[in-house]
Amino acid sequence: MTGDVLIGLVMLIVMIGAIFIGIQISFTLLFLALAFGYLALGRVVFDLAYFQTIGMMKEELLAAVPLFIFMGFITEQAGLMERLFSALRMLLAPVRGSLYIVVILTSTVFAMATGIVGAAVTVLGIMAGPIMIKTKYDPVLSAGAITAGGTLGILIPPSVMLIVMGPVLGVSVADLYAAAFGPGFLLASMYLVYLIVRSMINPKLGPPVPKEERVTSVYLILREVVIGVLPLALLIAATLGSILAGLATPTEASGVGALGALILAVCYRRLTFAGVKQAVISATLTSSMVLLLAVTSNIFGAVFARLGTADWITTNLTSLPVPPLVMLGFVVFLLFLLGWPFEWPAIILVFLPIFYPVVDALKPSLSQSFGIPPELFMVWFGALVAVTMQTAYLSPPVAMSAYYLKQVVKEWSLRTIYKGMFEFMVLQCIAIAIVMFVPQIATYLPMQLQAEARAVTTEEVDDSQNRLEEDPLKAGQEEQQEEQQEEEQSLEKDELSNPKKK
Repeated sequence: MTGDVLIGLVMLIVMIGAIFIGIQISFTLLFLALAFGYLALGRVVFDLAYFQTIGMMKEELLAAVPLFIFMGFITEQAGLMERLFSALRMLLAPVRGSLYIVVILTSTVFAMATGIVGAAVTVLGIMAGPIMIKTKYDPVLSAGAITAGGTLGILIPPSVMLIVMGPVLGVSVADLYAAAFGPGFLLASMYLVYLIVRSMINPKLGPPVPKEERVTSVYLILREVVIGVLPLALLIAATLGSILAGLATPTEASGVGALGALILAVCYRRLTFAGVKQAVISATLTSSMVLLLAVTSNIFGAVFARLGTADWITTNLTSLPVPPLVMLGFVVFLLFLLGWPFEWPAIILVFLPIFYPVVDALKPSLSQSFGIPPELFMVWFGALVAVTMQTAYLSPPVAMSAYYLKQVVKEWSLRTIYKGMFEFMVLQCIAIAIVMFVPQIATYLPMQLQAEARAVTTEEVDDSQNRLEEDPLKAGQEEQQEEQQEEEQSLEKDELSNPKKK
């Protein structure tokens, strides 16, 4: 081990310790990178930081982050989630555990229209919490359903986390979006099956809506379903549909989504100056936090790699006498543990680049073992990381979903909320194992989209004489000149063959 490698290890240990004691992570990364980098590299570290910052500012993909966050806040203010929740509640009123089902279905659909977590958990708590308490639903299961369902927005596209993860793993965000659908819907289905089975076994956990509170008019139910579902479906088709179909980049689609959310807010008469102002402020605060962390972590990672510590860690981990699958499981387990004290931005932008070379070294053997195309290996790994990161919102002590829910449902204690989240955290761990050992769940849709893109046929044009490069106007003039010459020649031949008599 060289001196520079040792300095890098000390920098990493100090960074983890500083974050654990509560120092702001972005400025910690910047300070440590410049201080330890100057100690080992001298003034070169400032040039390195400058070029890393410029390179990050040129990343057009990150422009989608504030736009998708803004779309989420506007969608929430437009009342689309309340409409959807009300429509599904009317439709499923006679079913046992209907409120559980409505919460998960609303969360899944709303996740495809927002990509943010805090607003989903808060709104679900405001809408479903009082009704669940009134109808005597089990508080532990209710809190778990709301917090677990609300966190689906971090996994199901258009997740902001996947946009940030794409450049880190060096893969297309569109492929990551396609890969995340399978695990996202798998997790939502597992939640639904678990809640329905529990309600069937013990009807007291989730009784159906009382008959006197049900809406009996089929017209009203269908009207509410159309009004609640159709606008969100159009918004989702305009954003995710355009990305998956290859019609727009994530940045372009985020602009369309933000505009669509504003139009829907106008149609529902919920667009106000105060609401737009609050959405702009909230989107600015959230995206500034993420983008500042992206810049500082990029500088930290560049210094860390320049010191040679990243290569040293990769070499030592890959040389251990363990199978590649065990090493991958170890990396996923470390990411899972990091999710307990850290939120996803720190893990994706700081720790994932450290593990990336290790996983990349495992790619040849694991691709062959699992039958994953090499070009989709990192896409599959990104989907696996995304499922693992969802546990960060349900794992104490930083589990933000618990605090979001506690703020709006005072009747439930933090102990009750944590107990409910733990049950769904077990389901998340099962989902991680399924995605790891059945990679087709994540790779099927990207493979289909890539196959369709390759199947597009193009008509071959014979341009052996470079005709396509000629000026069409000039070519037309030349054709007219040739026709005139042919006419003149034919006239001369006629005169010669039929001379006029004088």
